[in-house]
Amino acid sequence: MGKYRVLSRLGDGATSEVFLAEDEFNHRQVAIKRVRPAVLGEGLENRYRAHFFASEAALAGKLQHPNVVQIFDAVDDPVAPFLVMEYVPGVTLRRFCRADALLPLSQVVEIGFKCAMALSYVFRQGLIHRDVKPANILALVDREAVVDVKITDFGSALDTLSDRTQVYRVGSLAYMSPEQLDGSSLDARADMFSLAAVLYHLVAGRPPFDAVQQGALMHQILNLAPPSLVPLRDGVPERMDAILQRALAKSPADRFAGWDEFALEWSSLVARHEVPRGPLQEVLDSERFNLLRSLEFFAGFGDVELWEVVHRAQWLRHSYGAALYRKGEEGNTFHIIAQGRVDVYRDGQRVAQLGAGTSVGEMAYLAPSDELRVHAADVIVSDAATTVTFTPTSMDSLGPVTRHLFDAAFIKVLVRRLHAAHESMAHPRRIL
Repeated sequence: MGKYRVLSRLGDGATSEVFLAEDEFNHRQVAIKRVRPAVLGEGLENRYRAHFFASEAALAGKLQHPNVVQIFDAVDDPVAPFLVMEYVPGVTLRRFCRADALLPLSQVVEIGFKCAMALSYVFRQGLIHRDVKPANILALVDREAVVDVKITDFGSALDTLSDRTQVYRVGSLAYMSPEQLDGSSLDARADMFSLAAVLYHLVAGRPPFDAVQQGALMHQILNLAPPSLVPLRDGVPERMDAILQRALAKSPADRFAGWDEFALEWSSLVARHEVPRGPLQEVLDSERFNLLRSLEFFAGFGDVELWEVVHRAQWLRHSYGAALYRKGEEGNTFHIIAQGRVDVYRDGQRVAQLGAGTSVGEMAYLAPSDELRVHAADVIVSDAATTVTFTPTSMDSLGPVTRHLFDAAFIKVLVRRLHAAHESMAHPRRIL
């Protein structure tokens, strides 16, 4: 199929078929979505379908977020045009919407946070997805646990920055916001309503609005509040229900003001222990992301780069009295202190105390030669600490934008350290 070697068929739909293929030039597997030739025929409905394909094709190479399926290429074949997309070896969230296959609440919180951050990124690119539903969210599963998610299918997306004619009142009815139904203007809160409907379904095993007849379903979406989640599943805290009820409000003005507010409220359900973490008591990606956002070192990082740090860094815990470095040791790792404090000692005398948001070890990491990668001080944990730790290998795995942001952060650190050294020479009594 073009330059791509087809390996197998992944699935079929009414308007398209999906194949697994090999991109031999880039040494990766890809998913190819090909439009059925009949879809490109005459008739108003087929013209709409062709429009949706063109809308998705226009996004090739533009959306680059860890929780959004990338579109690598769009081939305008006259018989059967196709999209070349990131291949995600997983399932859709539809699998976990059944009452007999529900996920732990902590996983639903994590899924919601990642989707909210992804849709926030999408909105900042000028897009409203308009068809957020379980079938359009791919889940990567490891031993029955969802470890990551990716939003796909932007054929219905509204491009608020485009001059092209837009098709309105599109989406999947069960998850569609009231403003999509009545043809009102849309903003990010339309997708927020849809995501809340998906999360409600994942929690309860049933959608918030459910009826056999289309007219009855539309009436519910426009006029009725969804049933409370609390009696529908054991262990659902009242605040989880309150958050989703607010996001499912009929008027956008009654929902959360934006994605950040929604995401922080939703993720706090685990942070405040209102939702149990599960048997492993693991630290969730959402907690690590929110922690990085609060640290001064990462102030210049965007969401995409922060997710890269979440996934590439080592997250290490250090007990009181542990030595991160000893004087005279060689090393090329560096730490950003996420929690706790460390003390820096020279010849037995404390010369500095470093807290959350500061870095340590960057001088040895940045040193241009091996003989300079020798630590000149002891760095001892004075308050149980968590560090975000990088080695040259893990730094090499980062994208160029993220590495550039690290360089900029290091420059700020070094300037502050030089200024402090200058002050200590000019006013030695000010420095411990």
